[in-house]
Amino acid sequence: MREVVILGGGYGGMNILHGLLDDLSEDVHITVIDRNPYHSLKTEFYTIAAGTESDRHARVDFPEHKQVDYVFYEIEKIDTENEKVLIKGGVEAIPYDYLLIGLGCEDNYHGIEGAREFTESVQTFSKARSAGYAINNLKAYGKVTVVGAGLSGIEVASEVRESRPDLNIRLLDRGETVLKAFDSKIQNYVEKWFKENGVEVIHGANVEYVEKDGVCNNGLCYINDVTVWTAGVRPNYLVRELPFEKDDQEKVIVNDFYQVPSHQNVYIVGDCASSEHSPSAQLAGQQGENAAEVLASVLKGRVPERPSHVKLKGALGSLGKNDGFGNMLQKPMTGVLPRLAKSGVLWLSKRH
Repeated sequence: MREVVILGGGYGGMNILHGLLDDLSEDVHITVIDRNPYHSLKTEFYTIAAGTESDRHARVDFPEHKQVDYVFYEIEKIDTENEKVLIKGGVEAIPYDYLLIGLGCEDNYHGIEGAREFTESVQTFSKARSAGYAINNLKAYGKVTVVGAGLSGIEVASEVRESRPDLNIRLLDRGETVLKAFDSKIQNYVEKWFKENGVEVIHGANVEYVEKDGVCNNGLCYINDVTVWTAGVRPNYLVRELPFEKDDQEKVIVNDFYQVPSHQNVYIVGDCASSEHSPSAQLAGQQGENAAEVLASVLKGRVPERPSHVKLKGALGSLGKNDGFGNMLQKPMTGVLPRLAKSGVLWLSKRH
């Protein structure tokens, strides 16, 4: 049997798995390794943090197949020299002939003192649960600060506002406007939404350090009950440790077939692979589909065709349950329509 190992059951990993299962040879065995016994819909973690949805809302069962096994443990190390994956907890190492890595990203604290120790996060299921517990256990008029005004920060702040109208919410934005990657129409709309809904937005933020009960920004320390960190990401540490060439964002440089040039039986997709695009579930999903096509050809002894160029369809974001924003049909859109579109994308993801 030829052993295929997929690390990570996220958007990239799941699209790789589904792509391979479309026409899987009898002599191929697949092992999927993930810390959770389900596919996590990371784009919905903000609802877990805000307490507006249950865990089940952001989970999808893994597919069952006679040639697929699952290992639900933490990974200790990826040993590319001996072609095996070491598992924590004394579990036997898992060898591979082909390795596909879709481990995603983790928070980037930029070396800011106290940020790792004293902030909540939405980067993993367990961290989103922790954030939800901390926020929803606050008494009335508690203070929540969200650091970072990208897509994740916007969705967390707006969802918490809808969930807990009694709380005082502050959003620290490093730039001159929120959502710097979006059109000015969307930026202005979101700024207006926050103003109308009582969320304080502070631009030009420069967080110097974080304490258990506060955030210090530009020499001014805000007393705070819960701080949620959404100010940047970096590739998973297991990938950063690999002896492969990386770009200036610590992502592994891959060829047009998502292979590591020096180890062409190793494929990397999503947040850990160097790309012209910013990290997103959509990007990881498309790369996963392409990588699956490449590996499927390799497994059948064919020369793989160069995958099609990734074409992103735009980004969608929510402002609570009934409002949103996004780029649709290459046009900036705000209001109910993009929010409905985001719900539609979620519905399709659950029924893939």
